Parts: sequence; C-alpha cells; structure tokens
Amino acid sequence: MRHEVFSAAVPVVLFLATALSAVSVGAGEAGHEHHEQHQPAAAAAMPDDPHAHHRAMLDTPAGPAKSADIDLKDLTLVDQDGTEVRFVSDVIGDRIVIMDFVYTSCTTVCPVLSAMFGQLQQRLGDRLGADVHLVSVSVDPVRDTPPRLKAYAATHRARPGWTWLTGHKRTMDEVLDGLGAYSPNFEDHPAMVLVGDGRTGEWARFFGFPSPDRLLEQVNVLQAARDTAAGG
Repeated sequence: MRHEVFSAAVPVVLFLATALSAVSVGAGEAGHEHHEQHQPAAAAAMPDDPHAHHRAMLDTPAGPAKSADIDLKDLTLVDQDGTEVRFVSDVIGDRIVIMDFVYTSCTTVCPVLSAMFGQLQQRLGDRLGADVHLVSVSVDPVRDTPPRLKAYAATHRARPGWTWLTGHKRTMDEVLDGLGAYSPNFEDHPAMVLVGDGRTGEWARFFGFPSPDRLLEQVNVLQAARDTAAGG
C-alpha cells in the first residue's frame, strides 16, 4: 500500500551557492552554443528572461517528500554512450533509483541538481551501480545528444551507476509525462527528484532541492522495507 512520506524542509542556501560555484564552468562548456542565445545573468529580473522560473526555484527550500504515483514507460531510450536501453527493463530494473531531470544548457537549477548527484555518488560508494542507481533524464532531447550528455556527465565526474538518458523527442515526452516531469517548454521544467524501488513500485517525489542526506534517508527507508519483506 502506498503511503505519504514527510520530512522537514531542508535549508539549502549554502549548498546551492557552493554547488553553483563548483559547476558553473563545466556546465558552460557542455552547453556553450546554446548559452549564447540566453540573456546575461544580470537580466534575471527581466520579463523575457528564459530562466526566470528556474531562478525563482533557487530560493525555494525542498518540500516534504510525497508518495508518487507514476507510470513507467518501458520505451527505448539512448544513454550517454549512445547505447539503446529500455527505460524500465534495463535502466530501472529491480534497483533502488534516484532520478532527476536536467538539460545540459541550463545555467540555474540543473547544475545544482547535478552537483548534488555528484555528492550522492560519493556518499553511496560501492552501493552505486549495485543496489542503487542514479538516473538523469534529459528534458531537452533535441539538443541533448549522447555525446553532449557524455561531456556534461564528465564535468560532474559521473561514474558507472549514474546513467544519463535521451532519445527521440516523442518518446522522451511520453516517458517524462509518465513520470510527472513533462513540460511543454523544457526550460520551465520543475526542480524535482524521484526516489523509488523498481522491485516494489514504491516511489517518492521531492520538489525543490532535497539535501543528499535526505535522499539517502529515503533510499535507506526503501532498503529497510526490502529487508523486512525478505525477513518475513
């Protein structure tokens, strides 16, 4: 039975500032040609700022996790190495998954989320790629080709066990819609992280910027549920 999971909102001001500072150069290299089309940072307050929605998110602490009713589509996508993979069968499987939604030319929330995932992979250690998998799904598949994702992943020192996904736009839109992450304008996609168990089908959704500690806590809740079920 699904249940709602609550946690206190996590202060993220210091974390966001540190993460943005650490990844701003790498993110710029991955999305250089697209960044040239964007307004300067000083224009953040202008009505036509394409990132105004995301800049507002940076000042918003993560809300509590809530049980997420999602529809996983087992469609064929492409990972950062150019390998075709089935979203459910190959990527999620029966693993515990932490999933975010990014695009490589983003200069606001996506670098923060990717930096946070970089911290997560360090904290997971040997669990990464074994019983826990990190998945970053592109919301801009038209521009985010596998080589582009691979270059962006390298700026965050992504290791095996952290998969980056893109694909045909129509297919990606269907996958994103099932996850509650689709937006007609990809630049307006919400800052969101999903944590779930592919074996049990239990998923929790975090809006905003949950701390690595909070995400690991949710992973441990799912692992404890597995252990209890196995012992019973």
